[in-house]
Amino acid sequence: MKNLRWRILLGAAAFGIATAAGANTTAVSPLDLVQPVADYKVYVAKGVKSLVEDTAKFTAAVKAGDLKKAQELYAPTRFHYEMIEPIAELFSDLDGSIDSRADDHEKKEEDPGFVGFHRIEYGLFEKKSTDGLAPIADKLNADVQDLQKRIAGLTVPPEKMVGGAAALIEEVGATKITGEEDRYSHTDLWDFKANVDGAKKIVDLLHPLTVKADKDLSEKVNDNFATVEKILAKYKTGHGYETYDKLTEEDRKALQGPVTTLAEDLSKLRGTLGLN
Repeated sequence: MKNLRWRILLGAAAFGIATAAGANTTAVSPLDLVQPVADYKVYVAKGVKSLVEDTAKFTAAVKAGDLKKAQELYAPTRFHYEMIEPIAELFSDLDGSIDSRADDHEKKEEDPGFVGFHRIEYGLFEKKSTDGLAPIADKLNADVQDLQKRIAGLTVPPEKMVGGAAALIEEVGATKITGEEDRYSHTDLWDFKANVDGAKKIVDLLHPLTVKADKDLSEKVNDNFATVEKILAKYKTGHGYETYDKLTEEDRKALQGPVTTLAEDLSKLRGTLGLN
């Protein structure tokens, strides 16, 4: 842990952390961020470990041709990826392979470059078949294992951690709210919850610093998280969440407002902590 803290501190210096100073803020030094960033890396390491383990079970079901089991495992497996997305996205090649959507490819669903979770989702839920998915399952399994190895050797950039909280929620409000993320399975609410949990973990780790820097903002962020989590809880079921296609347009708008407000407040954290 001592070596990890030293590496993170060096990373903080390399990325040019400034101190935040203003009328309503108290300066935060690079040293203050060492422990939160170290703790976040532990959280991400646990998340990717769960991702690797669950992906192995998920892909085994796909390769065995067990459509029902593969469908059941899809959302809870992806949940771990969505929780650690700010760090996973640092490896753009793997992120593109693991989590790209059909729209990212010239031939959409028929493009050979369309692989990963959403390609398997398309087969399982749209075509309702596991036919032809074995090679894609093998690649997904290999990719998440590669992600785990890369994260193990990563020095987490503090501004990526702090900015990641806002990025997770901004993506929900800007694009995921439409239902385009999990368009075949309609398991979007699983993703929303994972993004909220991942962002909340970052905020919780930074809480002592944000309270010191800007108590009003810290309290507002926590209140907004509670509002969003209360709305998501309405759609909880015994096995996860309602499928997103069951939500009305009014339901989606009722969620989008609080999500957008939360994203706007989270976007202020980097400046508050002097990381812009």
